[in-house]
Amino acid sequence: MGGPLTVGMDDATLVYDDDCGFCTWWADLIAAHSAMDLVGFSALSAELRDRLPEAYEECAHVVTDDAVYSCGEAIEVATLRSEYGDEVEPLVDFLRNFEEYGRLREQAYRWAADNRDKLGLVVSKTPPARKSDQE
Repeated sequence: MGGPLTVGMDDATLVYDDDCGFCTWWADLIAAHSAMDLVGFSALSAELRDRLPEAYEECAHVVTDDAVYSCGEAIEVATLRSEYGDEVEPLVDFLRNFEEYGRLREQAYRWAADNRDKLGLVVSKTPPARKSDQE
């Protein structure tokens, strides 16, 4: 890939809802296949929180030294930064040629976010924010 989204860079952090089983499963999957750090909403530092949008709890974010990507774009960036990035990048580059791509990407993200309770019935992991509740 070679650009600002290169695998192996460790300046990116995926910020996610660590009180959501589906979100935790997905974040752990990205972490297992990339060099990204994970930080749940419940573990945000003041410095990292200050870089996020005001309504940060509405979606996931990827924070780099130079930018903050939110919602569907964050998932896209996280996927591109993963070990699957080289395989996915040609498709993303192609889709970016279409004016509607960004809107459709965000609609797909919103659908998944709004249905994460149902998606969590298929794939889920105990969220870090709930682990102490079960101990």
